[in-house]
Amino acid sequence: MRRKSFFRLWSHLPSRVWRILRSPQVAVSDKLWFIIPVLLYWVLPDFMPFVPIDDIAVTALAAGWFAGRMERKYALENPPGNHYNRTRP
Repeated sequence: MRRKSFFRLWSHLPSRVWRILRSPQVAVSDKLWFIIPVLLYWVLPDFMPFVPIDDIAVTALAAGWFAGRMERKYALENPPGNHYNRTRP
């Protein structure tokens, strides 16, 4: 059960992030808080030798944080079947 929910969480993440990046509700400055650090990490990994984390892992962690934060901040709608970005009671 746990493995299935973990897979569903990460399989929906790209569409959640893409929806947020295209949303006119989300401020450009908030979008840049995700895009710039991720692009810098992808382009400049050689300048950060003491951070031994793979580019994909950093991107996935940043995307999860970004999607959750923006969905809460802007009260974006949950697509049908997506229960991962609901605020806890």
